[in-house]
Amino acid sequence: MNTLRFFFLSLLALLGTAHATNVEFKSIGLTPAIMFDVPSQRGRKMFIAPPGMPVEIVVVSGEWSRVRDLTGELSWVESRALTNQRNLIVEVPQVTVRATASESGVAVFTASKGVLLELAEPITSSWIRVKHRDGETGYLKASEVWGE
Repeated sequence: MNTLRFFFLSLLALLGTAHATNVEFKSIGLTPAIMFDVPSQRGRKMFIAPPGMPVEIVVVSGEWSRVRDLTGELSWVESRALTNQRNLIVEVPQVTVRATASESGVAVFTASKGVLLELAEPITSSWIRVKHRDGETGYLKASEVWGE
């Protein structure tokens, strides 16, 4: 029965992503979270996600969420381990964060690939306002980060 349930939930997750128009992102909360291969603590532990890591919500089933990470890997995590805080990961070798949403904006700081940034404002264009953990804020192109 557990295998059948897992198959059904996986099928729903795949079908849901094929027709989804609004992608939902959340982040791992303040403590690391164990990622499982099935929605159960008895499942195989795949890896431990660090605090703040952004994930795409694929499907929610009871107290569990099926999520996709930056690499495209799918796993299950207890929904209580997630927060609505939106974080982004730099995907390009280096990004320049600017004072204004423009290529000509003054550079505020740079961030290397893999750096975690907080989404500072809701996304309304191809430029995103972000905040670095040291408090600096600025704008970068949405195409330069994952988790938007």
